[in-house]
Amino acid sequence: MSNAPTTKTSNDAAPPPEPPTTLHGFALTQSCGQDVVHVPRADYVALIKKLADDGYVQAADLCGVDYLTHPGRTLAPGVTPERFEVVVNLLDIEHRRRLRVRVQVPAADATCPSLFDVHPGTEAMEREAYDMFGIAFTDHPDLTRILMPEDWDGFPLRKDYDTGEIPVQFSANYVEADQPSALPGATS
Repeated sequence: MSNAPTTKTSNDAAPPPEPPTTLHGFALTQSCGQDVVHVPRADYVALIKKLADDGYVQAADLCGVDYLTHPGRTLAPGVTPERFEVVVNLLDIEHRRRLRVRVQVPAADATCPSLFDVHPGTEAMEREAYDMFGIAFTDHPDLTRILMPEDWDGFPLRKDYDTGEIPVQFSANYVEADQPSALPGATS
């Protein structure tokens, strides 16, 4: 009998643990090395509050997305794709973690609850998503346009928005149209 230590072969090694597939009961996936949780609109604010309690205290980004031309995108199993999506990137500063939250928003009811009460810094980001995509945030303190003029018709980042043409001052077309220059003392 030998006293030599026995070594385990790679076939004897235990497989690595499977990553969790849910977070607070909602589908959890990976994208580009980042955790992504998919939450229904009705549970969105409640989940964000739980995540804040978990340490995700900063909403680094919030944006809208229009998937009109990409209806077959990859989503977590059981998540029904909608035309619009609200995406929030959360940071846990203490533990150096990031988490992306994705919420499906139907075109027929392009609304989503506001995160203002949990993360007041999302106020301007929600206004921008409203202004560019037409996603209205319920209970937002001042849901008005932030980039476009108040009387602007439509939402410029929607995939079906007509691009049109706006004459630009100081362009060749503007001069040819015999428009006055905006520069004081400059000739047309």
